[in-house]
Amino acid sequence: MPDIHAARRDRLRAVLAARDIPAVLISRLVNVRYLSGFTGSNGALLVGADGSAVLATDGRYGDQAAAQAPDLECVIDRQLLTVLARRVVETGNTRLGVETHSLTVDALESVRTAQAALAPVSVGRVVEGLRVDKDDTELDHLREACAVSTRALEGLFGTRLVGRTEREIARDLEARMFDEGAEAVAFDTIVAGGEHSAIPHHRPTERPLAPGDFLKIDFGARIAGYHADCTRTVVMGAEPRTWQRELHDVVRTAQRAGRLALRPGVDLAAVDAAARDVITSAGFGDRFTHGLGHGVGLEIHEDPFFAKTADGKLGDRTPVTIEPGVYLTGRGGVRIEDTVIVHDGEVELLTRASKDLLVLD
Repeated sequence: MPDIHAARRDRLRAVLAARDIPAVLISRLVNVRYLSGFTGSNGALLVGADGSAVLATDGRYGDQAAAQAPDLECVIDRQLLTVLARRVVETGNTRLGVETHSLTVDALESVRTAQAALAPVSVGRVVEGLRVDKDDTELDHLREACAVSTRALEGLFGTRLVGRTEREIARDLEARMFDEGAEAVAFDTIVAGGEHSAIPHHRPTERPLAPGDFLKIDFGARIAGYHADCTRTVVMGAEPRTWQRELHDVVRTAQRAGRLALRPGVDLAAVDAAARDVITSAGFGDRFTHGLGHGVGLEIHEDPFFAKTADGKLGDRTPVTIEPGVYLTGRGGVRIEDTVIVHDGEVELLTRASKDLLVLD
């Protein structure tokens, strides 16, 4: 899709022109992919304010680069950064934007050594900023990733889970995502039963699920590089106890409050507060131990982030998660998470699996 990537590079060039930076060296692979379409594990991209763009990779990826970025000049060289920096100096420029949040000190020094005239200047997280508001193609990939995830979870919930181990359930869910069309899982699947559900990022073990356990599942599929993210908490094989119902009700109410607070231009911290205040009022404020949510796209966690200390405002056409949780050590925990898109003043729910406190065998 060369036109899409060319349009993204033009948005970057507008930023370069405003900062009087003649060219920028993109070294972070996820940003290289966003601007060029290239998905190899070794690559860098030089984007000039004059309209030029050069992709550099090594010999393993020559054919792949030509196929994925047919509109770009491609240079095959093991010294990616040095060869692109040389291009800048050869044009008579010395000022070069670099991604200092990802470029190592050693890598930057090697470029300076090879091109002593170069004057690197940080562009910060400029590409990450461009990635916040998604285009139609990105939104469609996210919709499909979430649909695949939902179908896989609903299929899993139609099977018997009591007696199976956390690890068995995780592998089953992942296989179902692949069967539904996922290219990969979005992240390591979290399956946490009983007291393990109180651990926000528990890794599945050989613990079997028993009647009366909470089961918390945090998972997602990846489609065309775009990540889904969903969490549901259910009860195994027995009517929920009073404390389980109360905990689930609090988290579900908080999650709804967070979703209702979403709109373009809202303060990120205000969205977090909308959900957090519900949990705090219920007496569990100290047991909600993480931010309310985050952006999703080519990365599972990307800008923007909802937290008490978050700066900035929510944009438009922005996919985010809303995922409050309460975790009672040694007893159990509840997290409910949806991926949604905020666009045109509306909130589109992508992860449509039931948020009821289901009782599953």
